[in-house]
Amino acid sequence: MKRILLIATGGTIASKRSAAGLKPLISSEELLNYVPSASQFCQTDALQLFNLDSTNIQPKHWLAMALAVEEHYTDYDGFVICHGTDTMAYTAAALSYLIQNSPKPVVITGSQKPIDMEITDAKSNLLDSLSFASCDSSHGVNIVFDGKAIAGTRGKKERTKSYDAFSSINFPYIAAIQDSQILFYLNDKNLLSAPVKFYHDLNPRIGLLKLIPSMDATVLDYMAEHYDAVIIESFGVGGLPNYDTCGYYSVVEKWVNLGKTVVMTTQVTNEGSNMSIYEVGRNIKYEFGLLESYDMTLEATVTKLMWILGQTKEREKVKELFYQTINRDILWKVIP
Repeated sequence: MKRILLIATGGTIASKRSAAGLKPLISSEELLNYVPSASQFCQTDALQLFNLDSTNIQPKHWLAMALAVEEHYTDYDGFVICHGTDTMAYTAAALSYLIQNSPKPVVITGSQKPIDMEITDAKSNLLDSLSFASCDSSHGVNIVFDGKAIAGTRGKKERTKSYDAFSSINFPYIAAIQDSQILFYLNDKNLLSAPVKFYHDLNPRIGLLKLIPSMDATVLDYMAEHYDAVIIESFGVGGLPNYDTCGYYSVVEKWVNLGKTVVMTTQVTNEGSNMSIYEVGRNIKYEFGLLESYDMTLEATVTKLMWILGQTKEREKVKELFYQTINRDILWKVIP
């Protein structure tokens, strides 16, 4: 029988009603009491790491989660992290970079309704996650939610209330889970060629600029004082506007001359960017060597930059690591 460690961090799944609204109050041990049938296929221990609404989760919490897995790695066959849904995709992506090449599964799950409610998705999500974490074919960091397993770098919350809150972006689902039966669409555990590796540093000085028509480029001057890298969420397949009153060209040039990192991505959820198509993207990308997310999610782009800049700020090394595929995060890319 597999040994699984349940790591509780709070979120809706562990919430109860308070005078100010839902608040995480249910402990890790209490969560397990709601899924007694899990004892039929796994032996589970519980660890309460913290009890936070996921809105309050920060990089220091991702490091704490990764460290908890590392410290207990030899003692368990798999790990399930209970987490709020609002920043779950960021956490899953961050853990994909902090815990690499793991032959043991690290599952992140949660729910849209608290586990103590009569009608809730929490019990099925938790039971599915324990089942997936107990499966011999499971490995690496994945989200398990609404009967689906999603690669940790590909999940995105696309619905605020429905049970099918998460989608896998630009990548197939890893598996479907129903009545504790798991159907793998992708089963590549045998392709793992390196030992598990844990990382312990993240650089949180990453900024995000979402373009809107007429936005003044000088906002990037302000951001340069506070961030080591900026992700620019552009329109369509990617490009930067050239307005009469403010030029992005000169401001991006300043960023590059300061040795800071500029990454271009798209506001469109599916199919990714390709700045080479239009003049508004191609010229500035190749002149300044801007990085491009291509088919990566925003959540993966943000956390991957934090991981990379936690290790190095050397331009060529940043580029090399950014385009390295980790936990299925980037598959389509054109590297000049």
